[in-house]
Amino acid sequence: MRSRYTAFVLGLEEYLLQTWHPETRPATLNLNEDPPIKWLGLQVKQAKVISETSATVAFVARYKVAGKADRLHELSQFVRIAGCWYYVSGDYLI
Repeated sequence: MRSRYTAFVLGLEEYLLQTWHPETRPATLNLNEDPPIKWLGLQVKQAKVISETSATVAFVARYKVAGKADRLHELSQFVRIAGCWYYVSGDYLI
């Protein structure tokens, strides 16, 4: 999760797509949005291994867009394939 957050901060679209499960991966991410997103911090609330091939991570990522602060609170699902973890999907939390 931390590496994916860092990739968002640095605009590393290729890394994000490579670590996204092929069945749910978008074609592009368009990280160069206008106005740009300024990421302010990540707080991992909970990381839970469900099985050898499944895990969840609850986190809050803070950011600003056009000077307005906001946050993304998500429960992300990951699967492990051939020793590598892949992001599958996320549910927004309040």
